[in-house]
Amino acid sequence: MNNKCSNKKYLLMPDSFKGTMDAIEVCDIMRTAIYDKDHEADIISVPIADGGEGTVDCFLSAFGGDKKHISVTGPYGKQITSFYGITGDVAVIEMAAASGFSFDSDGMRDPSSATTFGVGELIKDAVENGSRKIILGLGGSCTNDGGVGMAAALGTRFYDRNGREFVPVGKNLCSIEKIDNSKTDKFLSAVSIEVMCDIDNPLYGHNGAAYIFAPQKGADEAMVEMLDRNLKYFADLVNSNLGIDVSCLSGGGAAGGMGAGAYVFLHADMRQGIDVILDMLQFERLLKDCKVIFTGEGQFDRQSLGGKVVVGISKRAKKADVPVIAVVGRMKEDIPELAEVGINHVFQTDPGIYKNKEELITHCREDLYNAMIKILDGNYIN
Repeated sequence: MNNKCSNKKYLLMPDSFKGTMDAIEVCDIMRTAIYDKDHEADIISVPIADGGEGTVDCFLSAFGGDKKHISVTGPYGKQITSFYGITGDVAVIEMAAASGFSFDSDGMRDPSSATTFGVGELIKDAVENGSRKIILGLGGSCTNDGGVGMAAALGTRFYDRNGREFVPVGKNLCSIEKIDNSKTDKFLSAVSIEVMCDIDNPLYGHNGAAYIFAPQKGADEAMVEMLDRNLKYFADLVNSNLGIDVSCLSGGGAAGGMGAGAYVFLHADMRQGIDVILDMLQFERLLKDCKVIFTGEGQFDRQSLGGKVVVGISKRAKKADVPVIAVVGRMKEDIPELAEVGINHVFQTDPGIYKNKEELITHCREDLYNAMIKILDGNYIN
């Protein structure tokens, strides 16, 4: 990240164009186009990922640091090689790096049996090696265990009605009779934890983790109903055992209930992913003398107004009176509220002439570059 100041300062903060280009590549293309038109430009590139896959790489690109690879327990019990990022005394962890779909066991898709134990092992390693702040990105998980596997890896003990200790998964959350979180509390006593969570689904119910997300993870109708019952049982037990009510927690249903699990066992602060990044960047200071912000994502529609990357950036830039231009793959609909959230212009890179996704992927980089040149040649930046 370049930190020079000038009256030609451009700030590049795109999300990935999912399915075609990651955020780092989008930044590189935007930067090339700007330099081709303005050799003296001062460009600050901050590729954005809001908690899912690619979050670690984006943090390291923006803040520097190292990626550490370690062996952890995969979602179906096999040892896998995972990783987390280290920047200063902050560790950045992607849940998907330990409990994601890429670690399916021989094509297995069974969220009732998948565990988040490996996520806990990543956190444990980071803390034992000196990290005093953990940023945990939720997204891309194949689990539905409410984060109990993660908690078990960090020392939380779960007992059944016979007093036997075990590590629960989604299908046997209803077998937990008692929870002892004291060891985890002690281990994390000097650590602050922020969870990047951009959904507001509750833990259970028809808008909760099981009903909304488990079918995408391989659950049939009967499994969804069972998982939802177990998550409600888990919420009631947490309330009675630990005195923490997660029944209406916004984002509690994220990543198979990991939102609730992180709130209960890690005492984590649940935040919009983009706000975590902007605060670390000291965004308002970065805006000084900034000419324009370029942001963007693959598809822009009304859902994009819900506080994700583009709108999260533009709302805070608007307060500093810095213009924002969104460069997106496709804009699905007219959105008259753009000015209200601080977006000055939206440009679509997809010309709409491709017959299939393969053609789109072939030409997307050239299309992004051409869109940037068109913007820079036009009268869009004051």
